[in-house]
Amino acid sequence: MIELWIPITIFAAFCQNLRSAVQKHLKEVLSDTGATFSRFSYGFPVAAAYVLALHYGAGMAWPAPGHDFVIYGLLGGAAQVGATFLLVWLFSFRDFAVGTAYSKTETVQAVLFGLVILDDGVGLAGAVAIFVSLVGVMLLSTAKSGLEWRRLLLGWTDRTALVGMFSGTLFAVSAVCYRAASLSLGDPADPDGPGFLMQAGYTLAAVTLAQTVGMAAWMRWREPGQIRAVLGAWRWAGLAGVAGAVGSIGWFTAMTIQNVAYVRALGQIELVFTFAAGLFIFKERSSRLEIAGILLVVAGILILIGG
Repeated sequence: MIELWIPITIFAAFCQNLRSAVQKHLKEVLSDTGATFSRFSYGFPVAAAYVLALHYGAGMAWPAPGHDFVIYGLLGGAAQVGATFLLVWLFSFRDFAVGTAYSKTETVQAVLFGLVILDDGVGLAGAVAIFVSLVGVMLLSTAKSGLEWRRLLLGWTDRTALVGMFSGTLFAVSAVCYRAASLSLGDPADPDGPGFLMQAGYTLAAVTLAQTVGMAAWMRWREPGQIRAVLGAWRWAGLAGVAGAVGSIGWFTAMTIQNVAYVRALGQIELVFTFAAGLFIFKERSSRLEIAGILLVVAGILILIGG
Protein backbone atom coordinates (compact mmCIF):
# COMPACT_ATOMS: atom_id res chain seq x y z
CA MET A 1 0.00 0.00 0.00
CA ILE A 2 1.38 3.42 -0.97
CA GLU A 3 2.04 5.66 2.01
CA LEU A 4 -0.10 8.81 2.05
CA TRP A 5 2.84 11.25 1.94
CA ILE A 6 3.95 9.94 -1.47
CA PRO A 7 0.96 11.04 -3.64
CA ILE A 8 0.69 14.26 -1.61
CA THR A 9 4.33 15.10 -2.37
CA ILE A 10 3.95 14.30 -6.07
CA PHE A 11 0.94 16.63 -6.24
CA ALA A 12 2.89 19.37 -4.45
CA ALA A 13 5.80 18.99 -6.87
CA PHE A 14 3.45 19.35 -9.84
CA CYS A 15 2.02 22.58 -8.40
CA GLN A 16 5.53 23.88 -7.73
CA ASN A 17 6.41 23.24 -11.35
CA LEU A 18 3.52 25.47 -12.42
CA ARG A 19 4.34 28.17 -9.86
CA SER A 20 8.00 28.29 -10.92
CA ALA A 21 7.04 28.78 -14.56
CA VAL A 22 4.71 31.65 -13.68
CA GLN A 23 7.25 33.26 -11.35
CA LYS A 24 9.82 33.38 -14.15
CA HIS A 25 7.33 35.45 -16.15
CA LEU A 26 6.77 37.76 -13.17
CA LYS A 27 10.50 38.44 -13.02
CA GLU A 28 10.08 40.34 -16.31
CA VAL A 29 7.60 42.85 -14.83
CA LEU A 30 8.46 42.91 -11.11
CA SER A 31 11.59 43.30 -9.01
CA ASP A 32 13.10 40.31 -7.21
CA THR A 33 11.30 41.37 -4.04
CA GLY A 34 8.01 41.98 -5.86
CA ALA A 35 8.07 38.57 -7.53
CA THR A 36 8.78 36.95 -4.16
CA PHE A 37 6.04 38.96 -2.40
CA SER A 38 3.41 37.99 -4.98
CA ARG A 39 3.73 34.35 -4.02
CA PHE A 40 2.88 34.99 -0.38
CA SER A 41 0.39 37.85 -0.67
CA TYR A 42 -1.83 36.05 -3.16
CA GLY A 43 -1.26 32.70 -1.47
CA PHE A 44 -2.47 33.69 2.00
CA PRO A 45 -6.21 33.93 1.11
CA VAL A 46 -6.05 30.40 -0.31
CA ALA A 47 -4.34 29.06 2.82
CA ALA A 48 -6.82 30.87 5.08
CA ALA A 49 -9.81 29.54 3.13
CA TYR A 50 -8.40 26.02 3.37
CA VAL A 51 -8.04 26.18 7.16
CA LEU A 52 -11.52 27.65 7.59
CA ALA A 53 -12.91 24.82 5.45
CA LEU A 54 -11.14 22.24 7.63
CA HIS A 55 -12.60 23.76 10.80
CA TYR A 56 -16.12 24.77 9.78
CA GLY A 57 -16.61 22.25 6.99
CA ALA A 58 -14.82 19.15 8.32
CA GLY A 59 -15.18 19.92 12.01
CA MET A 60 -11.48 19.79 12.83
CA ALA A 61 -10.49 21.49 16.08
CA TRP A 62 -8.33 24.60 16.21
CA PRO A 63 -4.77 23.87 17.41
CA ALA A 64 -3.33 25.53 20.52
CA PRO A 65 0.00 27.04 19.41
CA GLY A 66 2.78 27.60 21.95
CA HIS A 67 6.20 29.23 22.03
CA ASP A 68 7.81 26.53 19.87
CA PHE A 69 5.23 27.08 17.16
CA VAL A 70 5.90 30.83 17.06
CA ILE A 71 9.70 30.46 17.07
CA TYR A 72 9.88 27.71 14.43
CA GLY A 73 7.17 29.32 12.33
CA LEU A 74 8.85 32.72 12.20
CA LEU A 75 12.28 31.23 11.59
CA GLY A 76 10.96 29.00 8.82
CA GLY A 77 9.00 31.85 7.23
CA ALA A 78 11.99 34.21 7.23
CA ALA A 79 14.26 31.50 5.82
CA GLN A 80 11.80 30.75 2.99
CA VAL A 81 11.49 34.42 2.05
CA GLY A 82 15.27 34.71 1.92
CA ALA A 83 15.65 31.50 -0.08
CA THR A 84 12.96 32.50 -2.60
CA PHE A 85 14.50 35.94 -3.03
CA LEU A 86 17.96 34.43 -3.67
CA LEU A 87 16.53 31.95 -6.17
CA VAL A 88 14.75 34.71 -8.09
CA TRP A 89 17.90 36.86 -7.90
CA LEU A 90 19.92 34.07 -9.49
CA PHE A 91 18.10 34.60 -12.79
CA SER A 92 19.78 38.02 -12.97
CA PHE A 93 23.23 36.40 -13.10
CA ARG A 94 24.74 35.56 -16.45
CA ASP A 95 25.96 32.21 -15.08
CA PHE A 96 22.77 31.56 -13.10
CA ALA A 97 22.85 27.86 -14.09
CA VAL A 98 25.75 27.27 -11.70
CA GLY A 99 23.86 28.80 -8.79
CA THR A 100 20.66 26.95 -9.66
CA ALA A 101 22.57 23.66 -9.68
CA TYR A 102 24.02 24.31 -6.25
CA SER A 103 20.60 25.29 -4.87
CA LYS A 104 19.62 21.66 -5.50
CA THR A 105 21.82 20.60 -2.57
CA GLU A 106 18.81 21.52 -0.43
CA THR A 107 17.85 17.86 0.04
CA VAL A 108 21.27 16.87 1.37
CA GLN A 109 21.31 19.88 3.67
CA ALA A 110 17.81 18.98 4.88
CA VAL A 111 19.22 15.68 6.15
CA LEU A 112 21.69 17.55 8.36
CA PHE A 113 19.24 20.17 9.66
CA GLY A 114 16.56 17.54 10.24
CA LEU A 115 18.99 15.53 12.33
CA VAL A 116 20.11 18.56 14.37
CA ILE A 117 16.72 20.20 14.93
CA LEU A 118 14.32 17.23 15.08
CA ASP A 119 16.61 14.20 15.44
CA ASP A 120 15.12 12.93 12.15
CA GLY A 121 17.60 10.42 10.79
CA VAL A 122 17.58 8.70 7.41
CA GLY A 123 18.23 5.03 6.79
CA LEU A 124 20.77 3.58 4.39
CA ALA A 125 18.23 3.30 1.56
CA GLY A 126 17.18 6.91 2.09
CA ALA A 127 20.78 8.14 2.07
CA VAL A 128 21.54 6.22 -1.13
CA ALA A 129 18.35 7.52 -2.77
CA ILE A 130 19.18 11.13 -1.89
CA PHE A 131 22.75 10.81 -3.21
CA VAL A 132 21.70 9.12 -6.46
CA SER A 133 19.04 11.78 -7.08
CA LEU A 134 21.52 14.57 -6.35
CA VAL A 135 23.94 13.22 -8.96
CA GLY A 136 21.05 13.03 -11.41
CA VAL A 137 20.02 16.61 -10.69
CA MET A 138 23.58 17.83 -11.21
CA LEU A 139 23.78 15.95 -14.52
CA LEU A 140 20.55 17.58 -15.68
CA SER A 141 21.84 21.01 -14.65
CA THR A 142 25.06 20.63 -16.61
CA ALA A 143 23.33 19.14 -19.65
CA LYS A 144 20.66 21.83 -19.97
CA SER A 145 23.00 24.76 -19.41
CA GLY A 146 26.02 23.47 -21.28
CA LEU A 147 28.12 23.63 -18.12
CA GLU A 148 31.26 21.56 -17.88
CA TRP A 149 31.57 19.25 -14.90
CA ARG A 150 34.99 20.69 -14.14
CA ARG A 151 33.58 24.20 -13.88
CA LEU A 152 30.67 23.03 -11.75
CA LEU A 153 32.86 21.14 -9.28
CA LEU A 154 35.69 23.67 -9.06
CA GLY A 155 33.50 26.76 -9.16
CA TRP A 156 31.77 26.21 -5.84
CA THR A 157 33.54 29.24 -4.34
CA ASP A 158 32.24 31.61 -7.04
CA ARG A 159 29.61 34.14 -5.96
CA THR A 160 26.86 32.57 -8.06
CA ALA A 161 27.52 29.10 -6.65
CA LEU A 162 27.61 30.41 -3.07
CA VAL A 163 24.32 32.27 -3.56
CA GLY A 164 22.74 29.10 -4.93
CA MET A 165 24.11 26.96 -2.11
CA PHE A 166 22.92 29.43 0.53
CA SER A 167 19.50 29.44 -1.12
CA GLY A 168 19.44 25.66 -0.70
CA THR A 169 20.50 26.08 2.94
CA LEU A 170 17.63 28.46 3.66
CA PHE A 171 15.11 26.23 1.89
CA ALA A 172 16.30 23.27 3.98
CA VAL A 173 16.09 25.27 7.21
CA SER A 174 12.61 26.55 6.38
CA ALA A 175 11.29 23.07 5.57
CA VAL A 176 12.65 21.53 8.78
CA CYS A 177 11.33 24.46 10.84
CA TYR A 178 7.89 24.09 9.26
CA ARG A 179 7.81 20.42 10.24
CA ALA A 180 8.91 21.37 13.76
CA ALA A 181 6.21 24.05 14.00
CA SER A 182 3.50 21.69 12.76
CA LEU A 183 4.57 18.88 15.10
CA SER A 184 4.55 21.30 18.04
CA LEU A 185 0.76 21.49 17.63
CA GLY A 186 0.34 17.82 18.55
CA ASP A 187 0.86 14.24 17.46
CA PRO A 188 -0.41 13.92 13.85
CA ALA A 189 -1.68 10.41 14.65
CA ASP A 190 -3.56 11.42 17.82
CA PRO A 191 -7.31 10.92 17.17
CA ASP A 192 -8.11 13.47 19.88
CA GLY A 193 -5.79 16.13 18.45
CA PRO A 194 -6.38 18.59 15.62
CA GLY A 195 -5.03 16.06 13.07
CA PHE A 196 -2.22 16.32 10.53
CA LEU A 197 -4.34 18.15 7.95
CA MET A 198 -5.25 20.94 10.37
CA GLN A 199 -1.74 21.08 11.84
CA ALA A 200 -0.22 21.51 8.39
CA GLY A 201 -2.87 23.95 7.15
CA TYR A 202 -2.81 26.06 10.31
CA THR A 203 0.99 26.29 10.14
CA LEU A 204 0.87 27.30 6.49
CA ALA A 205 -1.79 29.99 7.06
CA ALA A 206 0.03 31.47 10.05
CA VAL A 207 3.41 31.51 8.32
CA THR A 208 2.03 32.94 5.08
CA LEU A 209 0.28 35.73 6.99
CA ALA A 210 3.53 36.63 8.79
CA GLN A 211 5.44 36.57 5.49
CA THR A 212 2.88 38.79 3.77
CA VAL A 213 2.80 41.37 6.56
CA GLY A 214 6.57 41.38 6.99
CA MET A 215 7.33 41.72 3.29
CA ALA A 216 4.64 44.39 2.81
CA ALA A 217 6.22 46.48 5.58
CA TRP A 218 9.68 46.03 4.08
CA MET A 219 8.53 46.94 0.58
CA ARG A 220 6.57 49.93 1.83
CA TRP A 221 9.86 51.20 3.25
CA ARG A 222 12.33 50.12 0.56
CA GLU A 223 10.34 49.60 -2.65
CA PRO A 224 6.94 51.32 -2.26
CA GLY A 225 6.22 51.22 -5.99
CA GLN A 226 6.45 47.43 -6.08
CA ILE A 227 3.30 46.92 -3.99
CA ARG A 228 1.31 48.76 -6.64
CA ALA A 229 3.12 46.79 -9.35
CA VAL A 230 2.21 43.48 -7.69
CA LEU A 231 -1.44 44.56 -7.51
CA GLY A 232 -1.30 45.61 -11.16
CA ALA A 233 0.09 42.22 -12.22
CA TRP A 234 -2.74 40.43 -10.40
CA ARG A 235 -3.45 37.93 -13.17
CA TRP A 236 0.01 36.35 -13.23
CA ALA A 237 0.76 37.13 -9.58
CA GLY A 238 -2.56 35.62 -8.54
CA LEU A 239 -1.85 32.45 -10.51
CA ALA A 240 1.59 32.18 -8.92
CA GLY A 241 0.07 32.71 -5.49
CA VAL A 242 -2.71 30.15 -5.94
CA ALA A 243 -0.38 27.52 -7.44
CA GLY A 244 2.16 28.18 -4.70
CA ALA A 245 -0.45 27.97 -1.92
CA VAL A 246 -2.02 24.76 -3.21
CA GLY A 247 1.44 23.26 -3.61
CA SER A 248 2.41 24.43 -0.12
CA ILE A 249 -0.65 22.72 1.34
CA GLY A 250 0.76 19.53 -0.13
CA TRP A 251 4.33 20.20 1.07
CA PHE A 252 3.27 21.11 4.61
CA THR A 253 0.98 18.10 4.88
CA ALA A 254 3.63 15.69 3.62
CA MET A 255 6.31 17.18 5.90
CA THR A 256 4.00 16.88 8.89
CA ILE A 257 3.73 13.11 8.46
CA GLN A 258 7.17 12.33 7.02
CA ASN A 259 10.86 13.25 7.34
CA VAL A 260 11.61 16.45 5.41
CA ALA A 261 14.62 14.94 3.60
CA TYR A 262 12.45 12.15 2.18
CA VAL A 263 9.74 14.57 1.11
CA ARG A 264 12.16 16.92 -0.62
CA ALA A 265 13.96 14.00 -2.28
CA LEU A 266 10.71 12.68 -3.74
CA GLY A 267 9.80 16.26 -4.66
CA GLN A 268 12.54 16.16 -7.27
CA ILE A 269 10.01 14.32 -9.42
CA GLU A 270 9.23 17.89 -10.51
CA LEU A 271 12.26 17.53 -12.83
CA VAL A 272 10.70 14.42 -14.34
CA PHE A 273 7.53 16.40 -15.10
CA THR A 274 9.59 19.10 -16.82
CA PHE A 275 11.58 16.54 -18.80
CA ALA A 276 8.44 14.67 -19.90
CA ALA A 277 6.72 17.88 -20.99
CA GLY A 278 9.71 18.89 -23.07
CA LEU A 279 9.96 15.46 -24.66
CA PHE A 280 6.31 14.65 -25.39
CA ILE A 281 4.58 18.04 -25.62
CA PHE A 282 7.24 20.38 -26.99
CA LYS A 283 9.10 17.64 -28.93
CA GLU A 284 12.47 18.75 -27.56
CA ARG A 285 15.50 16.59 -28.27
CA SER A 286 17.35 15.33 -25.21
CA SER A 287 21.08 14.66 -24.94
CA ARG A 288 22.52 11.48 -23.51
CA LEU A 289 23.59 13.44 -20.44
CA GLU A 290 20.02 14.63 -19.84
CA ILE A 291 18.65 11.11 -20.24
CA ALA A 292 21.29 9.78 -17.82
CA GLY A 293 20.41 12.50 -15.34
CA ILE A 294 16.66 11.89 -15.44
CA LEU A 295 17.20 8.12 -15.12
CA LEU A 296 19.28 8.70 -11.98
CA VAL A 297 16.58 10.97 -10.53
CA VAL A 298 13.96 8.30 -11.22
CA ALA A 299 16.25 5.61 -9.77
CA GLY A 300 16.69 7.64 -6.60
CA ILE A 301 12.94 8.09 -6.27
CA LEU A 302 12.32 4.36 -6.76
CA ILE A 303 14.97 3.50 -4.16
CA LEU A 304 13.35 5.95 -1.73
CA ILE A 305 9.84 4.59 -2.25
CA GLY A 306 10.99 0.99 -2.26
CA GLY A 307 13.14 1.44 0.86
